[in-house]
Amino acid sequence: MSINSDNFSILRDLPPYVFSVIDEIKYKARKSGEDIIDFGMGNPDQPTPRHIVQKLIESSLEGRNHRYSASAGLPKLKLAITDWYRKHYNVELDSENETIVTIGSKEGVSHLMISMLSPGDVVLVPDPCYPIHSFSVLIARGRIKPFNAINDDTLIDNIEKGLKTSPKPKALIISFPSNPTTQTVELEFFAKIVDLANKYSVIVIHDFAYADLCFDGYKAPSFLQVPGAKDVGVESFSLSKSYNMAGWRVAFMCGNKEVISALRRVKSYLDYGIFQPIQIAAISALNETQECVEQIRNTYSKRRDRLISSLSNMGWEVPPPRATMFVWAKIPEHLRHLGSLEFSKKLIKECKVAVSPGIGFGRNGDQYVRFALIENEHRILQASRSIKKLFSK
Repeated sequence: MSINSDNFSILRDLPPYVFSVIDEIKYKARKSGEDIIDFGMGNPDQPTPRHIVQKLIESSLEGRNHRYSASAGLPKLKLAITDWYRKHYNVELDSENETIVTIGSKEGVSHLMISMLSPGDVVLVPDPCYPIHSFSVLIARGRIKPFNAINDDTLIDNIEKGLKTSPKPKALIISFPSNPTTQTVELEFFAKIVDLANKYSVIVIHDFAYADLCFDGYKAPSFLQVPGAKDVGVESFSLSKSYNMAGWRVAFMCGNKEVISALRRVKSYLDYGIFQPIQIAAISALNETQECVEQIRNTYSKRRDRLISSLSNMGWEVPPPRATMFVWAKIPEHLRHLGSLEFSKKLIKECKVAVSPGIGFGRNGDQYVRFALIENEHRILQASRSIKKLFSK
């Protein structure tokens, strides 16, 4: 028998992964010995805080912690996330019925789509957006309905237009602070979202991955702060960025108990949860000193300032983001005709600098590239000098 993966229908339904084109160029360049300054993937370069790692080591030495864990998360970890919400946002959650631990946000959102959607169900997603927000819908056999998410002033109007269309969307996925656009909102925005959810009977999923990475005095609000938010949706929070724990794969879904119950049931069939010592270390991350979060935030703030200043010095004016670990930069006008993928290829080949092409996040992102602030300030300056040479040709 000959097996051909082209016959696997789910693979046929998934669009090409644009970032793989850039990854292949990076791989070949590095294989030939070239030094690529990499602003591509949002993969934190700094270590996990020492006290969290120490707790992982200690708990790993306990034999009982190597057994299967609970797929919904340790009770003490779920209590820790409810305490975190209470301290940070004055939000009360039932740790048993309104919280669940997920193996990173991607797993949580993907399994949530599987638990919620029937084939053909429509989900309203931003364009541009973090790719899993759209891909998870396709994997669950749903249909994507994008709304234009480029301009802050039209976000609510564009969402409502999408909710009015037929077939009616079953769910709405949003994320603020936003990856890739770095957009931020105030609590009033979420109040309008709750009103729209009630008006159009749509379930809201809010990805809050960059809750702690805010600058210049801005504090990102939680969707769950709005009265009635738990009646219409859920919010996902991850330890990946706040605590430099990307590889640990620890996140939470909190909010509507019916949605959480559905996700818990699906996860009970599919996984045994996170390795228990990791969950125990995550409790330390949430419950102990938060000075590490401030240090991580300050590192990204300095890198942001260095990159924005360096781009400005070469005539590439980009507004400084108020949050996230990214800079969302509109391609300079004289090179915009290339589109984001060809422009990104040009940066790698001629400048040895890797960025993410905006088209990889959606059609509306094609005039932009995304810089992830995962290189130190010296490397940022080095990259800027290379890009400046390209611009001066």
